[in-house]
Amino acid sequence: MVSILIPVYNRDKYIAQTIESALNQTYTNIEVIIVDNSSTDNTWKIVQVYAKKDNRIKAFQNDSNIGPVRNWKRCIDEASGKFGKILWSDDLIAPEFIEKTLPFLQKNEEVGFVFTGTELFTDDAAKKPIHFIGKTGIYNSKDYIKGALIGQGYPVSPACAIFRLKDLQNNLMIQVPNKINSDFSMHAIGNDVLIFLFTASQYKYFAFVNEKLSFFRFHKGSISVSSNKVDLESMYHVAKEYFVNHHLDDIKLKKHFNSNLLYLKYIFQKYSNLSSIKDNYYFYSKNNSLNGIHLIYSFLKKLITDIYLFLIKRTILKDSS
Repeated sequence: MVSILIPVYNRDKYIAQTIESALNQTYTNIEVIIVDNSSTDNTWKIVQVYAKKDNRIKAFQNDSNIGPVRNWKRCIDEASGKFGKILWSDDLIAPEFIEKTLPFLQKNEEVGFVFTGTELFTDDAAKKPIHFIGKTGIYNSKDYIKGALIGQGYPVSPACAIFRLKDLQNNLMIQVPNKINSDFSMHAIGNDVLIFLFTASQYKYFAFVNEKLSFFRFHKGSISVSSNKVDLESMYHVAKEYFVNHHLDDIKLKKHFNSNLLYLKYIFQKYSNLSSIKDNYYFYSKNNSLNGIHLIYSFLKKLITDIYLFLIKRTILKDSS
C-alpha cells in the first residue's frame, strides 16, 4: 500500500538508522525502496545487509552517479505502492508516521498530501521544532501555496510528508527552466518544493498532523548546510517563480510574490552578468507585467524593515559590550 522511498549516496554513517526508522513503522503494509546512487563509501554494503534480512526492502544500485534528482525519480519508478513517502537518507520518521498520516489520504480523495510536525536535530543532540502550523486536521491547499511562496513556516522538503505515488510520479521535475543556467537536476534545490506546489494546485485540501513525527538531521553533509545560504534561497526562488508564472491563477498572490523578488536582485547578479532582474525572470512579459509602484513600495517596505532590525541588533550588541 505504501512505498517508502530512500534515495542515497555516501551516507554510511546514517543510512542504517534511516532504514530502521522505515522498517519500524506500526503500519506494516509497506515496501522500502532504496536506490544507491553509486556510493563510494560503505553505504551499498550496509543496504545489502538490511535487504537480505527483510524482504520488504527492494534495493537497487545505479551503475554510475546519475545526480540526486534522477535518483529520486528512480526510487519513484521502482515503487509499486498506491502511496509514496520520500525519506532522505539522513533523516528519520517516528514509528507512527504512516499510521497517523495515511488515513487522511485514504478517507478523502480531495486531500493531496499530508505532512507532520518536524524536529530539526544535530549529531550533538541540539533540537528545534519546525513546521507546526496549527491543529491536526484538513486545510485549504491555498493556505499551503501562499505560505510556501512567501515563507510562513510551511515545509519545502517532502521528507515530512506522504503523497499518492501517482502525484510524485507526475509532479517531480528533473529540470526547472531558468535563465541563470542552473542545473536543477544536480543541485536538488527547488525540485522538492515544486512537488508540494504542483500537488497543492491539483487538490482542494492538504492535511497536517500536529505531532513530532518527522526528524530532519542537520549536519555538514546535508544539502541545506553544505549549500551557500544565498545559493539555497535563490534556487528556491527560481523554482517558486516558475510555479507562480506557469501554474498559479491567483493574480493578487502572484503580484505579491513577484514584487518581493526585486529585493533579491543582488542574489541573481551573483550568478550572471545580467544587469537587470528583468533579464532573470519570466514575469516581465507583456501578459504578466507588474505595477511599478507596487514593486517600489514592496522594496522600500522590505528595506526599512531590514534597517530597523539592523539598528536593533547593533543596539543590543553595544549594550552587551
